[in-house]
Amino acid sequence: MTKILVVAADLWRSFQRDRGVVAAVQGCSFKIRAGETIAIMGPSGGGKTTLLNLIAGLDVPSSGQLDWPGLGPFDTLRPERIGVVFQSANLMPALTTVENVALPILLTSGPDAETRALTALATFGVEALAAKLPEQLSGGQAERVAAARAIVTNPELIVADEPTGQLDQAGAAILVDRLLAWGQRTGSAVIIATHDERVAAKMNRIWRMRHGKFESMVERYACTGTG
Repeated sequence: MTKILVVAADLWRSFQRDRGVVAAVQGCSFKIRAGETIAIMGPSGGGKTTLLNLIAGLDVPSSGQLDWPGLGPFDTLRPERIGVVFQSANLMPALTTVENVALPILLTSGPDAETRALTALATFGVEALAAKLPEQLSGGQAERVAAARAIVTNPELIVADEPTGQLDQAGAAILVDRLLAWGQRTGSAVIIATHDERVAAKMNRIWRMRHGKFESMVERYACTGTG
C-alpha cells in the first residue's frame, strides 16, 4: 500500500492586508502519497505558492487540519524529509556552489556532506560549477544548483515553486526530467507549481487553483510508487 505523506482537510490560510483579510488558500483538502508527481497550476495570485509553503511546513494554516503522517514530527520535516526549491534560487552569496548544496546536510550534522553535494550537483549536470560562487552563475545554473540542494538529504517529498522560471524550454525540460527521474528512483513525491503546460504534462496529477480554491484535481495516470 502506498504510504501517505501529507493529509490536509479544509485547509485555509488568510493574511491581513490594507484592504482587509485576504484568503490565499480556501478550503483545500487533499492527500499526497509517496512516488506521486503533482503539478499545481493557475494564475499568479491564485494561491499556489501559499499552498506549497503550507505543504512544506514553511507556513501554518489559519484553520483546517494539516498533517504529515508519513514524514514524522513537524520539527524534522526540513531539510531531512522535505526538500524545497524556491522561486528564486536563494543561494548563500558567500558560499561556493558545493558549499550551498552541502548546507542542509551540515545543518543536520549528517556525514559525507561534500561527497553527497557533488552527487546531487551531478544529478542536474552542474558538478563542474562546484567551486564557483553564486554571482558567477547564470540564472539557469543557479536554478539547477537550488534543485540539487533540495535533493541532497534524500527527502521523501520535494516541493518546487516555478523552478523553470529562468530557464529556456530545453533547460526547463532537462531540470524537470531529472527531478522526476530522481523522484522515481527514490520513491519520493514531487510537487511543482508551474504555469507551463509542458511541465504539467509530465506529472501524474494536476491540481488547478484559482482564487485560493481547487478548480479541478485530475489524475492523469495512477502513481506506481509503493512508499
